[in-house]
Amino acid sequence: MKRLYRKIDKELIPNMPRLKFEGRIYTIQSASEAERAVNALRGEPIVGIDTETRPSFRKGRVNTVALLQVSTYDLCFLFRLNHFGLTPPVRELLEDEKLLKVGLSLHDDKHSLLRRGNFQPRNWLDLQDYVKLLGIEDMSLLKLCANVLGRRISKTARLSNWEADVLTDAQKSYAATDAYVCLLLYDELRQLRRTGEYEVIDAPATSA
Repeated sequence: MKRLYRKIDKELIPNMPRLKFEGRIYTIQSASEAERAVNALRGEPIVGIDTETRPSFRKGRVNTVALLQVSTYDLCFLFRLNHFGLTPPVRELLEDEKLLKVGLSLHDDKHSLLRRGNFQPRNWLDLQDYVKLLGIEDMSLLKLCANVLGRRISKTARLSNWEADVLTDAQKSYAATDAYVCLLLYDELRQLRRTGEYEVIDAPATSA
C-alpha cells in the first residue's frame, strides 16, 4: 500500500534523492530541424510537455513563450520557438489526436503557445486535474514529484534567460526534466488508480 500525502511538507523535500532526465536532449533551432523532430515523434503514444518563457521583471510586461519541450522516456526535443515560431509541423504535433500529451498546468501553457499562433489543442492531459481524482492537493511539479515519486527536482534554472543565444547545459537539463517528470507522474498515478493500492494521509508535522 503506497502512502501519498494530501499536501507534502516542503521540509521533507531537500533530503530526497534528485531526479533528472538522463536521456538524449536535442535543441531544435530552425523550422527544418523542427520538422525532422516532429517526424521522429510520430507514432509515439505519449509524451510529456512543458514550456519556458523568459521572465519579465517589469510590471505589466509578459514575454512570449520561448521554449517548448517534448519528452519521451529516452529523448527530449527542446523547440526554441523564439527562433522560428509555431511552424505547421509543431502545430500538427500539438493537435495530434493520437498522441497523448501530458503536462502540468496546461491551461497556462496553452495560453502562452496560442500567443505564438493559432492551433486546436487535442488529447492533452493536465496532471493537476488528474491528481485531484486521488485526493492530492499539491499542484506544483516540485511537490508532486516529491509526493508521488519520492524524488526532488531542481528549479534553479526556472528564472533564467530562455531567449539566450545559447542555452546552458543546466537550462537544457532543467527543461527536459520538467517534461520527463510529467510522464513518470502519469504512469505512477495511472497505476495507483488502476490498482487502488494507495492511501492519502496528512503529512507528519515537522519540528520547528
